[in-house]
Amino acid sequence: MYQKLILVGNLGRDPEMRYTPDGKAVTSFSVATSRKYNDKDETTWFRVSVWGKQAESCNQYLTKGSKVLVEGRLRPDANTGAPQVFQKKDGSWGSSYEVHADTVRFLSARGEANPEASDTVDDDDIPF
Repeated sequence: MYQKLILVGNLGRDPEMRYTPDGKAVTSFSVATSRKYNDKDETTWFRVSVWGKQAESCNQYLTKGSKVLVEGRLRPDANTGAPQVFQKKDGSWGSSYEVHADTVRFLSARGEANPEASDTVDDDDIPF
């Protein structure tokens, strides 16, 4: 069996890097993907984890609003086998999806975040 997920979206926050006890780098960040249908915008959030040298590069060069292409696999919630479900501050419900990235490609020019995405992302809407 095999699965591969490909996402193109913008970072909702700056990446956060940490190291495992055995010294492996891991960087986490959120990616918002959007689509428009019937004059409505639909945004889906993904929590992305990337490891090793690529984690260090993501932490160094990506910032909030950066456009990325992520290739990886979807990781379901260990307890339910489904996406993580949460209640937003306004009382509505949302979900987030965990992605273990194999490849992260930077689509924004170095040091250039997508100003349109930065202005439209509201920190209250980011589920994590």
